[in-house]
Amino acid sequence: MQKKSISSFAFVFSQFNCEMVMADSIINRFFAAKEKMPKQTSDFIKWLKKAAPSNIDDLIHELHDEVFDEVDCLDCANCCKTVGPAIKDIDIDRLSKHLKLKPSKLVELYMEIDEEQDYIFRTHPCPFLCDDNYCSVYESRPKACREYPHTDRRRVMQLINLHKRNIECCPAVFEVFERLRLKLKK
Repeated sequence: MQKKSISSFAFVFSQFNCEMVMADSIINRFFAAKEKMPKQTSDFIKWLKKAAPSNIDDLIHELHDEVFDEVDCLDCANCCKTVGPAIKDIDIDRLSKHLKLKPSKLVELYMEIDEEQDYIFRTHPCPFLCDDNYCSVYESRPKACREYPHTDRRRVMQLINLHKRNIECCPAVFEVFERLRLKLKK
């Protein structure tokens, strides 16, 4: 009997907590659609490269704001678990001050150089990602992390290849471009 009241409460609670349900469904939709993504994404991005409307930045920025009103990145943190941000010298300086380490020691402990000759974190998930998906160096995090997922930047089409990769990593970016696809009816 008590079990039934608990599930009834959960149902009522979920009815009133729409933002949480929407965020959860965006994240769930993302992971459910992940297998179909490469083909769908590739086709849409190819089309977009040829036929992007002149107001593409405005459309994507509007969708970015809409989606991020519904998604809490702390519910997912897939970017921190799977993507290696490019880390610049200024990021190393900021992180080393925060961690009270010499820059060379920070690099030795946490970083390696990738094929593009950028520093990246040696491990995934990010070594500074906590179990609750919070970042232990949030105030000092690298610029690439600060700006992620880049859907609020100007000249969106200059970053389209980056967005294509991020669509396959980030539920919010996936949702922004999915809504864009539906809005443009492609």
